[in-house]
Amino acid sequence: MSELPWWGWTLLATGAIATVAVFTALFLPDFHRPPLACDCREAAGSDEFMAAVSRFLNVPILRGGTAEILQNGCRFYPALLEAVHGARETVNFQVYIFSADRVGRKFCEAFEERARAGVEVRVMLDGFGSWRFGKTEETRLRDAGVKLQYFRPLRLLSLARAFKRDHRRAITIDGKVAFTGGAAIAEKWDGDARSKEEWRDSLVRLTGALAHGVQTAFGENWVYRTGEILTGDRFFPPAPGDAPDTRNVGGEPCAIALVSSPADMAQPIRMLLWLSFTCARHRLWISSSYFVPEGRLRDAIANRARAGVDVRLLVPGPATDAKPVRLAGRSHYEELLEAGVQIFEFKPGMMHAKTVVVDSCWTLVGSANMDKRSVKLNEENIIGINDPRFAREVEEGLEVDFTRSEKIDLETFRQRGPVTRVAERLSRLLIEQY
Repeated sequence: MSELPWWGWTLLATGAIATVAVFTALFLPDFHRPPLACDCREAAGSDEFMAAVSRFLNVPILRGGTAEILQNGCRFYPALLEAVHGARETVNFQVYIFSADRVGRKFCEAFEERARAGVEVRVMLDGFGSWRFGKTEETRLRDAGVKLQYFRPLRLLSLARAFKRDHRRAITIDGKVAFTGGAAIAEKWDGDARSKEEWRDSLVRLTGALAHGVQTAFGENWVYRTGEILTGDRFFPPAPGDAPDTRNVGGEPCAIALVSSPADMAQPIRMLLWLSFTCARHRLWISSSYFVPEGRLRDAIANRARAGVDVRLLVPGPATDAKPVRLAGRSHYEELLEAGVQIFEFKPGMMHAKTVVVDSCWTLVGSANMDKRSVKLNEENIIGINDPRFAREVEEGLEVDFTRSEKIDLETFRQRGPVTRVAERLSRLLIEQY
């Protein structure tokens, strides 16, 4: 074999450099990670805390309306279908996963019926997460007048952006009722988390001004995909408490609604989580389906436990649908357990809920997982609700979950074998792509 000419070596070198550059840009993390610090000493849920978070994240405080947690598909699917069937003007429906199974067909029938009745029905599905959505259902919906869009469908010319997915759950009916949380549309979410076939998850139902934050999350991705700007009273009907006031007047619920996109270098979800963790004084309960937080969030959780805060973490057990993610998360157990964090692995089936409750008053609910993909790569939405009654509802659900989980013992966990430890470390290397 003759030696390559100089231009051959030049092409090889250029190709190698390009390959390394692409790999670095897509897969390696941003190594600029200064430690987070803040002189915010206000208790979570206080007027001062709400004002500080609102100003830092540059989002308004929404006041008025109601918030209700709906635990598991046996409760949130009937509520969702009832809301869709009751729509009078608009249905805006955005989820990551939509399967054309028994559950999915019920929703397709509801969309079709409302569209034929003259209601504007918009459905936004992720092009990757909803690959099981059938062509038959798609044709039926479009023929009925439903405006159906796929976020970043998988195509050759868009492969460079294919790994940036729309993971939001943003459902609004007539701009007055909204739903968000961790669930989507598929049979695996149906039921009451009694077995491996029934996932544990939740949605929150919002009314009044609190629903506007979910409508904004939908509108952002809708205009990106279609160019249609959703504004006016049909989408944001006036609601009591719309005035820009930071106070929790008369004990009524107030909230901060946050959206996050890959282009947002501020990574607001990370900031909201960190501020919420840091301001915990008595209790910090977290449920996370894919728990692989970066070091600064882990430090905040561990520091709260060392300060005497009741810190509990609910995560999936062996029934997880993503075993490499569970392995990666377990690689952090030891440092958290040593700090005093109580870790519970859910036993009956997949635990997919994504909630944070701080001091029995401040609650975070939304689509975001506690991993790098949600913080840096996905389109996500999350709402922080300042309402002790709602926080207690979420806590009651978690208390039941703790009794159905295995509590991890530090000394027993330390005895896991070297093969398991290596698997945990290797899984951490790949976690950004989940």
